[in-house]
Amino acid sequence: MTPLTIRMQPRDNVAIVANHGGLPAGTLLPDGLCLRDAVPQGHKVALVDIPANGAVLRYGIAIGYALKDIPAGSWVHERLLQMPSARELDNLPMATVKPEPLPPLEGYTFEGYRNADGSVGTRNILAITTTVQCVSGVVEFAVARIKAELLPKFPHVDDVVGLEHTYGCGVAIDADGAEIPIRTLRNISLNPNFGGEVMVVSLGCEKLQPERLMPPGAIPINDQRGEALDVVCLQDDAHVGFMSMIDDIMQTATRHLERLNLRRRETVPASELVVGVQCGGSDAFSGVTANPAVGYCTDLLVRAGASVMFSEVTEVRDGIDQLTSRATTPEVAEAMIREMAWYDAYLARGRADRSANTTPGNKKGGLSNIVEKAMGSIVKSGSAPISGVLSPGEKLKQKGLIYAATPASDFICGTLQLAAGMNLHVFTTGRGTPYGLAEVPVIKVATRTDLARRWHDLMDVNAGTIADGTKTIEEVGTELFQLMLDVASGRKKTWAEHWKLHNALVLFNPAPVT
Repeated sequence: MTPLTIRMQPRDNVAIVANHGGLPAGTLLPDGLCLRDAVPQGHKVALVDIPANGAVLRYGIAIGYALKDIPAGSWVHERLLQMPSARELDNLPMATVKPEPLPPLEGYTFEGYRNADGSVGTRNILAITTTVQCVSGVVEFAVARIKAELLPKFPHVDDVVGLEHTYGCGVAIDADGAEIPIRTLRNISLNPNFGGEVMVVSLGCEKLQPERLMPPGAIPINDQRGEALDVVCLQDDAHVGFMSMIDDIMQTATRHLERLNLRRRETVPASELVVGVQCGGSDAFSGVTANPAVGYCTDLLVRAGASVMFSEVTEVRDGIDQLTSRATTPEVAEAMIREMAWYDAYLARGRADRSANTTPGNKKGGLSNIVEKAMGSIVKSGSAPISGVLSPGEKLKQKGLIYAATPASDFICGTLQLAAGMNLHVFTTGRGTPYGLAEVPVIKVATRTDLARRWHDLMDVNAGTIADGTKTIEEVGTELFQLMLDVASGRKKTWAEHWKLHNALVLFNPAPVT
């Protein structure tokens, strides 16, 4: 077996071991360095002697400082490192990077569903909005019957989903921060994949009343039709017995299904894609293979006029200077700083900081701390200028590369990107996760060939070929771009769609619960 290591920048004093199963102590590397320790796959080896308090460099930056002397050839792991302090949020470079504009990417299209508000869906789904967790069991029962009894009559409708969540009552609904879950649920209900057909199931006594969730003017298509909000209230006197509630939901759903069934795919430019990019179960290969390939694809999408959102505050916080320098204007840079400062304060209230982000799986996969993880996470954003910033739960209203501020939790991040208007999701993973969403197709990208081999019917793209040397970042990024167009058009289904793997929506609620 030929020893394989990957060094990200010439000034790095560590490299990661690429060989499946790692390398044993005594292995002689091609440059003549002998391993003093066994080094697992994805973990770091010291390329030179690193003195105590010396910087450990990966991606050309200090990911930590040695707690003791680390001889060349040693395994470098989190227990040997002191994590750097967080970068201060003042005196940052503001919109200083002015790259030459890349030529537009023209002629790429997909088959999508045009909506009355100008957005485009990649799927044609009836979504049933719930105002409160109390109704979730009833909606789940009704959705099962709708799928069995009604959906076969409407062949042009892809699915029926209940937008269930754990919010709506028992909360301080007027407290600071309570607007975040409310606008999140409102904007999810208006996701392009739902065609503007909003129906709501309410209990009746909850704090989040339907009129507060969907105030007048919130649903553009209702304004055009002159229709009121379509609500089934379970506590209405007309409901006598459980089955009367189910019958009411099914009758209401039928009206929406009839309209959705009239929709047809049509050819639209790739600029109508709204892509959310995210990573979960990350490892040391994430920043080497999958995320750089996604970053290359991000640049292609931006050149095609599409919208791309990258997120996860704690996973970009340590590269804030990279982000503010790429902002199109100082105002965009300042908006990113505001989101970081808000999140710093949010974590501080819980006596936590960004270091709480990394998981046991991240560390087992070779990531020593959040600084190293962040450097690999940011590359999903590619190299395009950052043209806008969204606060949690806000709806996207512009094209280009957007920073959508969200927690790093896979489920909360995905939920907030849905609210922003995402119609296609890309998710990279190194350790592996069966994550999926019912509301939007999720394309899964594996960082390692071994993961892609073992999870061959869960991973859609194998970016491990980059580390293997059989494909380039550009080749995998281009492959991903073409797959996006095929998935968006309905020509291909993702593995998560095939197996119907659907994670629950998780609303971000920083406000108090009473």
